[in-house]
Amino acid sequence: MPRSHVHSAEAAPDGETLSALLRRYDTAGEAVSCEPLTQGLLNRGYRLATTRGWFFLKHHLDGDRTAIARQHRVTQRLEALGVPVAPPVPDADGRTVAVIGGRCYALHPWIDGRHRDGGELTAPQCWRLGGLLGLVHTCLERVMRARTGDRRPPVEAAANPEDTFAVIDELLTLIRGRRNRDSFDELAEHRLVERRTLVERHAHRRPEADAVPVAGWVHGDFHPLNLLYRDTEPAAIVDWDRLGVQPRAEEAVRAAAIFFVRPDGTLELTKVRSYARAYRCAAGAGTSEMAAAVHRVWWERLNDFWMLRWRYQRGDRRADPQFPAAAALVVWWTREYDAVRDAFCG
Repeated sequence: MPRSHVHSAEAAPDGETLSALLRRYDTAGEAVSCEPLTQGLLNRGYRLATTRGWFFLKHHLDGDRTAIARQHRVTQRLEALGVPVAPPVPDADGRTVAVIGGRCYALHPWIDGRHRDGGELTAPQCWRLGGLLGLVHTCLERVMRARTGDRRPPVEAAANPEDTFAVIDELLTLIRGRRNRDSFDELAEHRLVERRTLVERHAHRRPEADAVPVAGWVHGDFHPLNLLYRDTEPAAIVDWDRLGVQPRAEEAVRAAAIFFVRPDGTLELTKVRSYARAYRCAAGAGTSEMAAAVHRVWWERLNDFWMLRWRYQRGDRRADPQFPAAAALVVWWTREYDAVRDAFCG
């Protein structure tokens, strides 16, 4: 069960912690081995072998037991509706969150599968991917409306260019002050200067406050590392930590921009078109909703520098490999804006 959103390799929980955890379960057995997993950026995950089989052990870094338990209940209900998920294993008392030493753990079944990016998907598989995300959104509406009513928190306003310019200036100062610059620093400086020009040129296209697509419950982080395939079919959608209310079509656009981006920063628009048509059919999303989502996500990408902020402000370089293609995509998307919009709406 390859994972996304786990921290860089961390020491596994010690034997005492594992024993305390597994004693809570009737059928988990005793620990044999526990191997850290290294893919992704958040949380920590481990491949746990016991005398009863294999499990995925997740350490939730945020430690919000109530929120974690809610996510677990949602995945249990989604599974009942036919959505491919991997709900946690309940302990002897029916609980799915174990707090040991002040840390929150959850035990999930191990899913044999692999991740696939858009370059590996055939046209029919792209169609099924879009339909799957549409199914997730419609099923979440059923599950969450039954639980909480139809409460809709406000959606964040589109980025303000003045704030963007301030971030660019701060990052450029940090880069230009480095003593031993490398090729990444040179690329980052080039892209920041380029981006400032693009934002200045397109500032008038900032999305209006009332131009927000339909909001709904979404996975919150739907991308290749959070979807496991068994052979050619999706086996499990994992990592529901960002479950929440957002413009639903924006999740569809963000996901496509990750699944279907090429190393040179262009999108495979033929695959995007198949995926988007299936999503619209499954979710009941109209072309105007998709067009608004495309515009807002484009603007979001144009004004976003989280990868560079991680590197230069936090000293965290784990996102560095993603930067070249992501930065190139913004430039290409701006130039090919109409073609991208048509692929999602056509």
